[in-house]
Amino acid sequence: MPHSPEEKKRVITRLRRIRGQAEALERAVAAGTDCGSLLQQLAAMRGAANGLMAEVLDSHLRETFGQAQDARPGMEAEIEQLMRLIRSYLK
Repeated sequence: MPHSPEEKKRVITRLRRIRGQAEALERAVAAGTDCGSLLQQLAAMRGAANGLMAEVLDSHLRETFGQAQDARPGMEAEIEQLMRLIRSYLK
């Protein structure tokens, strides 16, 4: 969970962007937009949601494992490696 004001602002900005995409998609469906365009908008929303999920997960991992007093040396590098793997999966 983002705790710093900068992290919260970034997450809220992403959420507002996703909300805007959802509202645009709703308008497109109401207007009878063709399926190809709708699918493209859905893919963009999925990408935005995956990006948000990755950012929150990264924050959670760092908070849980990276800042613990008993964190072992190299933990930061392991978290980085794990997040690269997760981000590649979410694409």
